[in-house]
Amino acid sequence: MKIFKFLCLSTLLIGSPLAYSDTDGHHAQTTSFKTTPLSPHIFVLQGKGGNIALITGEQGLVLIDADYTEMSEALAAELDSHGGVEQVRYLINTHWHGDHTQGNNMIGQYAPIVAHDNVRSRLLTRQEIKLFGMVSEPYVPHAVPSITYNKSLTLTVNGETLEVVHFANGHTDGDSIIFLKQSNIVHMGDHFFSGFYPFVDVDTGGDVRKMADNVAAVLERIDDDTVVIPGHGPVSSKAELEDFYDMLVGTTVEVEAMLAKGMTVEQIQTEGLSLEWEDWAVGFLSTDVWIAIIAASLSRQSD
Repeated sequence: MKIFKFLCLSTLLIGSPLAYSDTDGHHAQTTSFKTTPLSPHIFVLQGKGGNIALITGEQGLVLIDADYTEMSEALAAELDSHGGVEQVRYLINTHWHGDHTQGNNMIGQYAPIVAHDNVRSRLLTRQEIKLFGMVSEPYVPHAVPSITYNKSLTLTVNGETLEVVHFANGHTDGDSIIFLKQSNIVHMGDHFFSGFYPFVDVDTGGDVRKMADNVAAVLERIDDDTVVIPGHGPVSSKAELEDFYDMLVGTTVEVEAMLAKGMTVEQIQTEGLSLEWEDWAVGFLSTDVWIAIIAASLSRQSD
C-alpha cells in the first residue's frame, strides 16, 4: 500500500484529504529493520511495510510476510544472523498487498510461498488500489504462492504449529491470520492496525463490518497472555486488540446512523466522529478518509 498521490477509493472519497504520517512500524522511511525478540526463536521485524514474523530453528526459517522490494536487501541481511535467506523453508503471505508481498521476489527463489487461494489469483493479475494510486502488475512465477488453501492450513516447523486461517472479506478477500499455537502468538496481518485507523480495501473484497466480526472471532480464540502481532504498529496485547475492535464497531455505528438520517459523506465528515475516537487519527488515514471508507463499505453491502 505504498503512498503516492491521493486518488479516490470510490466516488464517496472524492474531496476527502488523505492524511499520512510515519507511525510506529507503518511505512516508515527506513532502509533497515527494527528487530523485536518475542522468544529465543521468534522475532518481529519492522521495516517500511507490514510487520514480518520470523520463526527460527534447526529445521530452517519461516517468514510471515516480506515487506517491499526495496527492503529485500535489508531483509536478507537480517536473515544472515539466522543462517541466511537460503534457510527459509516457507514464506506465508497474510494478503496480496505489495507492502507485504513484494519481497516474495527474493524469498520465492529459495522457498515456497503459502497463502489463501485469492492471494495467488490477485498476484497473477493486475491489481489497483485507487486510494493510494497504486498499481500492481502480475508477479513473476516464483513470487506467486505455490501452496494455497481455502479455509485453513497447518504447518509444523521447529516444534511450532502454525495454524493459517482464512478470515474472509475483512481487510481484503484473501486474508490469513496465523496462530502460533505453542508460543501463544497470533499474527493478524492487516486485520489489525495497532493504535490507528486501518485501511480496508473495499475494492478487493474488504468490509468494515466483516473486519470487526473477524477480529471478534480472533478475540474468542486468544487469552490475556497472547502476544498479538499487528500488520502495522507495535507488538500488542489482547486488550489493545479489543480497543481496536471497539473502535471499528463504534465508528461504523456512528457513520451508519448519520447515513440513515440522509446525511451525505461530506456532511458526516463536517460533523465528525465522537471525540473518543480522535486519537485513532494519528496514523496515515485522517478521520475524513476513515469515514469515507466506512461509508463505501456500507454502500457496497447495500448494493
